[in-house]
Amino acid sequence: MAKTPWRPLRTIAPLLACVLALPCAVAEKAPDLDVDWVLEAVARPAPSRTPFVELRDSPLLKQPLRLQGEYRREQDGRLVRRVESPYLETTTLTAGEAVIERAGRAPRRIALRQAPELAAVQAGFGALLAGDRELLQETYAVQAQGVRERWTLRLVPRDPRLAASLARIDLRGRGVELRCVESHPAKGEPQRTLMAGAAAAATGVDDASALAALCHDGEEAP
Repeated sequence: MAKTPWRPLRTIAPLLACVLALPCAVAEKAPDLDVDWVLEAVARPAPSRTPFVELRDSPLLKQPLRLQGEYRREQDGRLVRRVESPYLETTTLTAGEAVIERAGRAPRRIALRQAPELAAVQAGFGALLAGDRELLQETYAVQAQGVRERWTLRLVPRDPRLAASLARIDLRGRGVELRCVESHPAKGEPQRTLMAGAAAAATGVDDASALAALCHDGEEAP
């Protein structure tokens, strides 16, 4: 199998899903959708975990590579992305660094201070976990769209250095269930990571357009 090039955004940006791992109950409020409601809905206590399905494209591959695995948020605050198929790989975000481990290779360590895109992703984690809108808005411009039954939380980087590589991140969900994290790089095609019910519906699916449809809940992807 051809090797795919390692790119920080492709590996780390989906870790946003770690902090949004399991459905939780939220108090009944007025039916209007706003950022605060979505943040309350997706906030998650540790530990938590959820399965994911992701289709990764690369010029080195004849067809997109379908990844399957699990996201975890540990009690000690570590954020873990474990790929279980078609290979084994674990990415851990902790203590100001990202550690990528793969069988037969030495661990790869990246200091977040050397990668503004990774540091910004990490900065957003605590805010999402706490449902802290003000803290989240220090790193991203945040906007909620849709209705509670089908919503999108859009995160647009404020830092020009991050915006040079990442245009935005769209979190898509139904009610209190986050179903897809869609990362839009400044150049190239979006990367979609399906979770929860969307990941279950993606069993056996390896077509990019079909996975995009699941991410957009049946609506046409832009």
